[in-house]
Amino acid sequence: MKTIDKIPTGKIGRTSKLVQTGVKIGGNYLKYYGKKAFNPELTRDELNEDNASDIYDGLKSLKGSALKVAQMLSMEKNLLPGAYVEKFSLAQFSVPPLSAPLVRKTFKKYHGDYPENLYDTFATQSVNAASIGQVHKATKDGKKLAVKIQYPGVADSISSDLAMVKPIALKMFNLQPKDSEKYFQEVEGKLLEETDYILEVKQSREISEACKHIPNISFPKYYEELSSERIITMDWMDGVHLSDFAKQNNDQELGDKIGQALWDFYMFQIHGLKQVHADPHPGNFMVSENDELIAIDFGCIKQIPREFYDPYFSLTNRENLNNQEFFHEKLLELEILDENDSQKEREFFSSMFYEMFEMFSTPFQSENFDFTDEKFWNNLTRLSEKYSKDPELRKMNGNRGSRHFLYMSRTFFGLYNLLHDLKAKVNINKFRVYL
Repeated sequence: MKTIDKIPTGKIGRTSKLVQTGVKIGGNYLKYYGKKAFNPELTRDELNEDNASDIYDGLKSLKGSALKVAQMLSMEKNLLPGAYVEKFSLAQFSVPPLSAPLVRKTFKKYHGDYPENLYDTFATQSVNAASIGQVHKATKDGKKLAVKIQYPGVADSISSDLAMVKPIALKMFNLQPKDSEKYFQEVEGKLLEETDYILEVKQSREISEACKHIPNISFPKYYEELSSERIITMDWMDGVHLSDFAKQNNDQELGDKIGQALWDFYMFQIHGLKQVHADPHPGNFMVSENDELIAIDFGCIKQIPREFYDPYFSLTNRENLNNQEFFHEKLLELEILDENDSQKEREFFSSMFYEMFEMFSTPFQSENFDFTDEKFWNNLTRLSEKYSKDPELRKMNGNRGSRHFLYMSRTFFGLYNLLHDLKAKVNINKFRVYL
């Protein structure tokens, strides 16, 4: 794969790169409408593929939070056209890496010395490049190590990158600029945390220690003396990425075993620790030779405050969900409804979020749940399409819900998609024995 010798870090350089991308997209639309004039039956498939490729090509050269947003969107399989999901999913663990000279320069800047002076061996060619950093193989004192290096300028460009992405997000999610700041602050705060590798090492050690008693899951050891604000050194873990495992695996029992470990890991964090690994994409998990799940990235951890946890999970109980007075009270607590809403707004958003909670809580209604359940996935797709195209929703203020919904929703839908890919059947309440 072609390597990158330089990443634009200044606002002007990064903006000009996005402007170039915008010009390409404009050209794609002209080409599409020119063809459509001669063929009215022409679909948008080719346009979507061209746009997705051009947007991804622009973002992968910028790296950082712009590419991270694409990675997050790739998990929204029911929100974007398939061409975007397919292309943006490459941001999970397959983007052009930094060149060897830039790796050495970055290492010296962030760690005070060159990698060859700190490790017995260090491979300057990365084995895995993603949105915020890339991973290299190293050895020291007989141990195989993975060294994650953050791309230059990522932390400093988060605010300006989000400012560029903001107008697109406002339109895509029907948000009003005036009331949407809390959501952007939540995303910006989490992205800044992800660039703080000292914090990531701390979170990694704490959560892996707290979860080590859960069966069939393992974690790398982290080395603080070989880590810094932009460098992380951990054990090298042998295994295959979860997505590759899911594609290759034909053993239902093994798929269920890995899926159960994944489910127990998430439910233990949410209900036991009141915090959760909020980045459930395949690049953050592997399956070992011993058929164990490996969790390898703890940069994005979402704290779940009690004032959100209690009303949110109370609505997984169908008796509560179907109690109109209780449901209305919880929608107010979750900032979905407001005392100043009109009758029309109350009815519309109550109905909308009833459907959403009913769908989201479906796995919790039985002792065992099959994540390949066709009815469940059809309902999920139908619901996403219904509200993404609803003309009434477009007329209303879409700024609904606590800021905590952002990463909790991302966590659950990411988890559900991983379990679907694994074709896993899961015991829903088994995690409770580990609390």
